[in-house]
Amino acid sequence: MRRTALGLGLTVLAAGAASAGPLDAYRDRARVLVLSAPDAGDAQFRAQRAALASVRAGVAERDLVVLEAVGSGAEARALRERLGLPADSFRAVLIGKDGGAKITEAAPIAPQRLFATIDAMPMRRTEMRERR
Repeated sequence: MRRTALGLGLTVLAAGAASAGPLDAYRDRARVLVLSAPDAGDAQFRAQRAALASVRAGVAERDLVVLEAVGSGAEARALRERLGLPADSFRAVLIGKDGGAKITEAAPIAPQRLFATIDAMPMRRTEMRERR
């Protein structure tokens, strides 16, 4: 499992964070988009990453972290198991700050749909009011 800051490179999550639960460190702090693919060459995985790279400011503004469960490593398997995702095909899952899955798709999710879904969330609406 890898965490990406879209354009800032990939970093492997600390082992302690993974052992506590692959999503626990983000609860109440960030929204998480999990990208799961059998390998890094998966066309849908690459398309989703490219779509997100073009909207970095919107990703950051919405406290969205991207986690990648790619391949068959232990951390990728743990994240897939936690979300009930298959290992042999692409999936994208949006997790809210409350820890609940908001969107699960077998194809890339358009950034506009991600942002509209996030912007409709009660916690996000509060954030937007407070930033005014």
